Amino acid sequence: MTLQAAIATNRFGLGARPGDMAQAQSDPRGWLEAQLAPPTALPPELREVEDSATRLTATYAARKEKDEEARKPLRDALRNAYRGDVARRTRAAITSDVPLRERLVHFWSNHFTISTSRPIVAAAAVPYENEAIRPHVLGPFADLLLAVTRHPVMLAYLDNAVSAGPESVAGIRRQRGLNENLGRELLELHTMGVDGGYSQTDVRELARILTGWSVAAERDRDTGTFLFRANLHEPGDKLLLGQRYNEDGMGEGLLALQRLARHPATARHVATKLARHFIADEPPPAVVAALEKSYRDSDGHLGEVTRTLLRQDAAWAPDARKVKTPTELVVSTARALAGALAGALAGDVHPVATDAGPDQDAARADPALRSLALLGQMPFAAPSPAGWPDQAADWVGPEAMVQRVDWALTVGEKLGDRIDPRQVAEQALGPQASDATRQAVARAPSAAEGLALLISAPEFQRR
Repeated sequence: MTLQAAIATNRFGLGARPGDMAQAQSDPRGWLEAQLAPPTALPPELREVEDSATRLTATYAARKEKDEEARKPLRDALRNAYRGDVARRTRAAITSDVPLRERLVHFWSNHFTISTSRPIVAAAAVPYENEAIRPHVLGPFADLLLAVTRHPVMLAYLDNAVSAGPESVAGIRRQRGLNENLGRELLELHTMGVDGGYSQTDVRELARILTGWSVAAERDRDTGTFLFRANLHEPGDKLLLGQRYNEDGMGEGLLALQRLARHPATARHVATKLARHFIADEPPPAVVAALEKSYRDSDGHLGEVTRTLLRQDAAWAPDARKVKTPTELVVSTARALAGALAGALAGDVHPVATDAGPDQDAARADPALRSLALLGQMPFAAPSPAGWPDQAADWVGPEAMVQRVDWALTVGEKLGDRIDPRQVAEQALGPQASDATRQAVARAPSAAEGLALLISAPEFQRR
């Protein structure tokens, strides 16, 4: 196997399954570029997931029910929905034949984070990703930005659904107040970046522009879908980033998002985050510049920006400079073991516990999710709207490293002698495996210890 094939499957993909490197061997870059075709359907594992409107409607019903005995089965059903969804999502990553595309889904889903810390959106987390993220990861950034910003789950997560302009009909009646959460995160996290050159005044103006972007409640038609509420919208002109917006209801927000998607600071922010994710915590300035130019030249077409990334020599540097996040570690291990991980870690499926959060509940039920909970990265449970961190310093502290080694030992112990770790090393790392690691695995007293050594090895913990 060539080093380029190993890099293609591990750095750009989600880890090599048996046979993946052989498929990428003849043309590693072409193997990846073939995955840049926009998806035409959901992965098979996710096709039974309900839509977000259905989940939000069920959430509203559970919150509305006052009787605890009647509310309990409704809440349990929502927890079961969440845990089933995130288990399917994890399996989709483990089994994906287009791992670069699946990695991009995870990247952009983290960029536009929503979190189970807000219970109202927990059961709709995977539907949100299916509807707002997956269809757009290889298309224009403007389309992705609009899909996310007007999605009911994002509007509920950042409280824009109840945001009212001070001079709106609802504001004058003092039924509501202006909420700046969505305006702030759009500028700071989703588009221009914290150093993008906007001001607090711009945050407030964008929040005013987006008043009225809401979610249909139970009393409305099409509960759980996007709804523009004119009585919440702030009347009058607005001034955002030096550009005037004439009063135009929902049209103001549509124009603002288009302009933000085309802003030079957004091009720089997106380019930097992509380079940091794929190459290094401190990405090469030349790569960032190339991605930024590609973004501007293609009017923010993410497929073209990703193609530009794949054609950067620095992206194929032999040294692996990115530490795997817990999700990447668990998924790449499962892919390397060709599905044996679930069987190795399977235990009794715990019943729903109503005193636990949805992420804790899911972790009890699914082996891979239990691993993610142990390692500190449950799906859709990021601690803030900034999403999960993407730098080594956040994942390789002393306690975290002990947890990773303990987890590797558990995997080795559970699998016992059913897997030859030398073969796994060859299929998962190929030429990336160092002589020291090969010798340690080969000389291990048992296959279980050899597998634990392999999973703990620096070249497996990095990509």
